[in-house]
Amino acid sequence: MDQGSCIVQRDGTVLLEKNHKGFEEARSQLNAFAELIKSPEGFHTYRITSLSLWNAASAGWQPQEVTETLRRLSRFPIPDKVVNEVTLWLSRYGRLYLRENPYDPTTLELISDASEDLDQIEKITAMKKFALRRSNANTIKFHARYRGTIKQELTRQGYPVLDEAGYHQGSMLSFALKSGEPSKPDSSFQLRPYQRESVMAFLGEKSGLGGSGVLVLPCGAGKTIIGIAAMESLQCETLILTSNVTSVRQWIKELEHKTTLLNTDIGEYSGEYKQVCPVTVSTYQILTHRNSKEEAFTHMSLFNERDWGLIIYDEVHLLPAPVFRATADIQATRRLGLTATLIREDGCEKDVFSLIGPKRYEMPWRELEQAGWIASVDCYEVRVPMSSQLQERYVHASNREKFREASENDAKIPCVQSILELHAGEKTLIIGQYVNQLILLADILQVPLITGSTPQQERVRLYDAFRAGQEPVLIVSKVANFAVDLPDAKVGIQISGSFGSRQEEAQRLGRLLRPKSGENRAYFYTLVTEGTKEQEFALRRQLFLIEQGYHYYISRGLDELRDLDEVRVKEREVLKG
Repeated sequence: MDQGSCIVQRDGTVLLEKNHKGFEEARSQLNAFAELIKSPEGFHTYRITSLSLWNAASAGWQPQEVTETLRRLSRFPIPDKVVNEVTLWLSRYGRLYLRENPYDPTTLELISDASEDLDQIEKITAMKKFALRRSNANTIKFHARYRGTIKQELTRQGYPVLDEAGYHQGSMLSFALKSGEPSKPDSSFQLRPYQRESVMAFLGEKSGLGGSGVLVLPCGAGKTIIGIAAMESLQCETLILTSNVTSVRQWIKELEHKTTLLNTDIGEYSGEYKQVCPVTVSTYQILTHRNSKEEAFTHMSLFNERDWGLIIYDEVHLLPAPVFRATADIQATRRLGLTATLIREDGCEKDVFSLIGPKRYEMPWRELEQAGWIASVDCYEVRVPMSSQLQERYVHASNREKFREASENDAKIPCVQSILELHAGEKTLIIGQYVNQLILLADILQVPLITGSTPQQERVRLYDAFRAGQEPVLIVSKVANFAVDLPDAKVGIQISGSFGSRQEEAQRLGRLLRPKSGENRAYFYTLVTEGTKEQEFALRRQLFLIEQGYHYYISRGLDELRDLDEVRVKEREVLKG
């Protein structure tokens, strides 16, 4: 009898044997309802949580499906405790929902067919501040202004809420996607099948529960296009929030090229411009600006400047706490979150779920790669030795200082030079965390550097030069982690990062994913100092990408890199054959 690939433990932890022949199938199934938390050599460790199950429920998973999948994958009988908790958490999704009070627009109704749920909710101390009024066994009434904060609190208490209270249309804005002109090939486009499915999922065309939620797709999959298509479907004034000014201007460029919106319809609200138009694009940073901690946020009023019918949160995993609070107050406005990963290093995934909405659609990275929509990426972890002087400093450093000492290891510089020789002529991004390290590297390599202090105009000039091939190598700080369109980058070299940030690792690899001409392949190298805290953090950084099916080949030096590259070329030839 064939043994299953998984061991399911009483606490909801699932161990998946990496060398089992059923590893790939099991990983694909587990990703739907569990979270990867560790990936050592022998076993990958997943955890089943209430949130992972609620997101699975939003995709249509039923309790029996999850438990039967676990039974099929498991080497041993599933503990009864796990079966009970899976049933409990999944059964709670869809039992509580919000509806409008048809007789009083200032009041909403929290409804459940299970009156015992409402009995328990009334006993929760944190709920008493909302002045709940029990009107019958199955209904609690409350003031509409608490719509967001009640959903947020109930999610934290283990009671997810389906919001069926509806949305107002907002001010109408009539426009269309461009059909295209032969002389302007970039002015037309057709939605790819998965992009069309994403928009349908957000609008609720299949489920009937649309208007708020998150779409999860890899970098390079066209999330901006999806956002524009959602806008076109709703025909309403829209506020778009994103991570930086470069991204703001990319959104504006795409809107100008791909829609019939006039220039006067589109505004940039940033540190440089304060244009409030029917479509306004701004950053999280400007919204959270204030002159001192005691003062109010200067620009948070942008949420109320116009009658928005849709708010798009680009890179929703970066949403700051003050914007969460503002979002809780505008639950009658449709909300679309776009991201490559729902991972938040601050643990606020439940707030995204309750205030932006559940995961409405997710496209696995590898599926898009197999279809040719994004590039294939070969990932390497290059382990760099320490000099005796560095070892001496490392031993006597504090834990935090140990990480930085390892990250800024000077022995990484010749390693970078060797990788550049290996990929001579290819467009290459070198990405790092520490500006002094990057300045030194830029001086040695004699290549341009972009950091947070680089003026926006200079950034644009260098990005354009990179695209044109005039600057084939570019060094960038963490300002390039998010929403930077460098479509021809083929090689990424990460020389340092933000401790164990899984989202940063995913975003940095994402800089390479846009389709390439020819072989459609890219290369991602992450350099870590061997036997240090940096190597430990690298394992955590890689978790999300490993969950998506990427594998890091371990290398020590250029000769091993060349050997590994030859091995992978042969592997690809076998697969093609």
